[in-house]
Amino acid sequence: MARIKNIELPNEKHICIGLTAIYGIGRPLAKTICENAGVEPSKKVKDLTDDEVQKLRKEVDQYTVEGDLRRDVQMSIKEKMEINSYQGIRHKKGLPVRGQRTSRNAKTRKGKGKVVANKKKVGK
Repeated sequence: MARIKNIELPNEKHICIGLTAIYGIGRPLAKTICENAGVEPSKKVKDLTDDEVQKLRKEVDQYTVEGDLRRDVQMSIKEKMEINSYQGIRHKKGLPVRGQRTSRNAKTRKGKGKVVANKKKVGK
């Protein structure tokens, strides 16, 4: 089982797909990494040799991925919140940040409906 950046890559998948298990690596970047490392993208992860795994590790180290990338993203969000930018305010309030509507959709960001007092209908 190949282990890159402390992530176990899934054995039964092609290396091009398996690399996407690492945070910050998508399909296009995975393909580029395979080409630069000289590894066949359609090869299964379980069929990789130790030499190929080393080449992949060296290639992945050139990119900001996993913990470093997560930290960078969180720091960017924190910075926006501190300077009270529009996006920072939306992050603080737990609302959609990128201009989506909130009157109808936004359930993912806003959460379950909040109960409003005195809205109970009176039965006859």
